[in-house]
Amino acid sequence: MDLLARREHTRWELRRKLGDRGFESEMIEQVLDALTLEGLQSDVRFAEGYVAHRAERGYGPLRVIEDLQARGVDNALIRECINKNDPEWGRRIAAVRTKHFGMEWPGNTRERARQSRFLYSRGFTGEQIQRLMRQGDEFGDEL
Repeated sequence: MDLLARREHTRWELRRKLGDRGFESEMIEQVLDALTLEGLQSDVRFAEGYVAHRAERGYGPLRVIEDLQARGVDNALIRECINKNDPEWGRRIAAVRTKHFGMEWPGNTRERARQSRFLYSRGFTGEQIQRLMRQGDEFGDEL
């Protein structure tokens, strides 16, 4: 209970942490089942909150997916929580680019590549980055 009081955890994280503290596997599974039945632990709740938090912090869907997988979230649940084609990601990538590089649009190929690499490192897809760069070509500094 102490672990869940601080923040949400996935079932996998709790299993690992309790195992590290020396609890037996059978006991761990019983405790995790009870926590799930009581609604105190939920991978769905964790994933939804994590996606919202990381997206708000400027991370793209690829990075969020990778982080969720590292925390033991099921791939089917990840697909439910993240839609890489959601238009909201377009708004987020534009906001991240503007926050990091300012309103001025890249004037040359080298700067465009630098900005693209940064956005890729934040976990945005190549398609999202290309779409943003095409919009910049069409609208200039109006983004």
